[in-house]
Amino acid sequence: MSVHRTIENNEEVGIGPSKTYQLFVAAAGGHHELNFIEKDVRHFIMREVRNVSELDDAKKFKKYLVRMKGKKQNFFFKLELEDDQSIKLAF
Repeated sequence: MSVHRTIENNEEVGIGPSKTYQLFVAAAGGHHELNFIEKDVRHFIMREVRNVSELDDAKKFKKYLVRMKGKKQNFFFKLELEDDQSIKLAF
């Protein structure tokens, strides 16, 4: 199993970054056997949380625009999303 997937799985079940890092240290046989530090685990989690949040924001923004279009006939918008559903263009 990959390091990233292990971090994601642990985060989903409530195991924090510090404990996750300690588990990696124990499995590897010590800190010196790892090519990353605890701070890297925290950064990975924060980056993933930010990405999920941005994707949720794009979906909510689209729902808002559609709702406004339903309320006002002269309301116009153009929204283009990337393949990963992030906002590419908003007009």
